[in-house]
Parts: sequence; structure tokens; C-alpha cells
Amino acid sequence: MINELKIFGGFDLAQPPFLVKNYKYNNTQHNNMILLDGKKTSADIKEEIALEVGELKRNEKKAPHLAAIIVGNDGASLTYVNAKVKACERVGFESTLIQLPEETTEEELLNEIEILNVDNDIDGFIVQLPLPKHIDEQKVLLAVDPEKDVDGFHPENVGKMALNLPTFISATPFGILELLERYEVETSGKNVVVLGRSHIVGSPMSILLSQKRKVGNATVTLTHSRTQNLEAITKEADIIVAAIGIPEFLKADMVKKGVVVIDVGITRVADPSKKSGFRLVGDVAFEEVAEKSSYITPVPGGVGPMTIAMLLKNTLIANKRRNS
Repeated sequence: MINELKIFGGFDLAQPPFLVKNYKYNNTQHNNMILLDGKKTSADIKEEIALEVGELKRNEKKAPHLAAIIVGNDGASLTYVNAKVKACERVGFESTLIQLPEETTEEELLNEIEILNVDNDIDGFIVQLPLPKHIDEQKVLLAVDPEKDVDGFHPENVGKMALNLPTFISATPFGILELLERYEVETSGKNVVVLGRSHIVGSPMSILLSQKRKVGNATVTLTHSRTQNLEAITKEADIIVAAIGIPEFLKADMVKKGVVVIDVGITRVADPSKKSGFRLVGDVAFEEVAEKSSYITPVPGGVGPMTIAMLLKNTLIANKRRNS
């Protein structure tokens, strides 16, 4: 049994409730350190998207439609997908959530994907990961139509990204690029160190920042669990992207003064002083590293909020392609 929920834009976009803010930021600064505020930036991006959707509707064009498939009842995945649905509503998108039971077979999931592939009303869709162990994630990602792959995970889109061709860039790397651009962080000629080589963040970031683009032209070192003399490498970095998945891994003695730090990690750690019994931390020991940083992302409120915003932006791009 499939539980399908359709949700549509929740306000009148004929009179947008938003004002587009200055693209360049008057930065919040503490002790010569500027906080890269992903929460604020993502809100600004959503406002800009809402205005574009309003223009589409006034011109009687189709509003963007994002669909999501989730298999099972993983709490974190459900929370994340519901946040995406609410974000769609906020900017005037249509959204469809397809929730499948844990015991859904691989064949049944592939059938659902094919239905979305051929549905002309759907501009883009995602399959929420992780999937149950009996389903091959690679087979599922390959089944998604690259033209609707707003997550940017299909090999065709990854290949285009590597060649610097127009494509969907996966949301987290896309969000990092957007943060750096909006805060006017110089990357050209800089020494960048990426901690972690995942296909979702580390590897694409190393490619994107080395490319000839506005936020790019850097010399990039991609490090991982087998990298030797890591501390010596990070101390030479002008910019560090920490996506290694180890709480508070990057310490102050591993960075130089004036470094730009992008913290992608987020982990719950026990904290009896909190009502919840835990706190969220990133891959960076924030308090000590911030003292030496020129720019740094907080956790939470840094890279995380940007992911949903850029997923919406990819869906808008997909809609424009289809409208044209």
C-alpha cells in the first residue's frame, strides 16, 4: 500500500510576501571572524525562488513540482523529507511525497521511479537515502531520469559536473559554493584542503573548487583516512572543507591564522547539561578553531540549511528547462 500525499503552495504568489535582499552580505563579525550564516542565506534564497515562482504563475506558467520517495520509517529521513515538503509549500512549489513501507521490494521501488520519470507534471524528484539493506542503492540511483535528478547523483550528472558542463550539482556542494560566493570569499589561487572523499561532498567539492569558475580556480588537496602528515597539510590551507564524519576532528592546532572553514559534519553527542540530553556538533572544534578563522560555518545553521535551499533551486532550474 502506497501512502501518497500531495501538497501545494500555501499562499498567493500574485503578491509576493518577500523582498529580495542585497546579494552581497553585511557580515556578522566577531573578533575579526565572520560567521557564514547558512540559515540566513538559505532564507534569502527561498525568498528569491518564491519571487520567481510568483512570476511564473502570473505568466500562467507551470509552477515547479518536486516529488520525493521515502522507503521505511527512519526517523531522521522522515524529518528531513518533511522539511523539504514544507520548504516547497513556502516557496509556492507543488510537492508529492510517496511513502513506501519498509518491506517494499527493489522491483516495486524501481516501478515507482519509472512512474515519476514519465510523469510530465513532475519537474524533479529524489529518492531519500539510506534505503533498506535489501535494495541496491546504485541500481536505484541509475534508474532516475538524469533530467529529473535534482539531487545530482546520477552518473550522467556527476560526469557533466566533472567536465564543468551545465547540470544539476548535488545540493550540499552547490550550497557551499553559494555561501562562498554570497560572502565574497576569494577562492582563486587559494590552497584548499578537503577532508573526506565521499561521493556526495568531498569528491565533488574537490572538483568544483579546482574548476575555472567564479567560485573556483583553487589548488585543491583531497585528503582521506590514508593521508599521511595530515596536520602539516591542513596547516597550509587557506580554505578547509571538513566532511570527514568525525565529531570535532579539526582542532585549532591543525589550522593557520585567517583560515576559511566550511564544516559539513553534524553529529549528536551526549550532553547532560542539555534538556534533550545531547548537542549537535560538526567535524570542527568550533570554539577553538573560530578564534583563528577569518570565516567559519556554525553547526547547526551553516551548511545544513543550504542543502534544502539548493535542492529547491535545482528543481526551479529543472522547471525552467521543461517550460522552455
